[in-house]
Amino acid sequence: MPYKSLTAVLALATSAVLPAVAVADEPSADTHRLEITVTGTGETDGTFLLTCQPAGGDHPQPEEACAAIEAATAPFEPVAADTLCTYMYGGPATATVEGTWNGEPVRAEFSRSDGCEIARWDALVPALPALS
Repeated sequence: MPYKSLTAVLALATSAVLPAVAVADEPSADTHRLEITVTGTGETDGTFLLTCQPAGGDHPQPEEACAAIEAATAPFEPVAADTLCTYMYGGPATATVEGTWNGEPVRAEFSRSDGCEIARWDALVPALPALS
């Protein structure tokens, strides 16, 4: 068998036997980058950039905001349509969160229109401003 053919056979055999090793990349701020726009709160209204891993951007509390989002269960999912919620009005505040989280696109709307929406908002404080 010619030398080049033997080398090719050995290379193919070796690659078939050895498992592929995936190298995990460290998450980057690009995989955790959110633009948060808040209205109806008064002095805390505005648009803020939040990056995580590492925490940064112009959000007033980036480390705490990242931790709140990471701790929340399904932080960007809307309240299910069949959920029973109290008729409690939490004020005119609204927020839009757009960007990327864990490498996935995010577009979420938040309000304080009933008890479920208030709880959803409060679960993300301080990514969203604390309101009473």
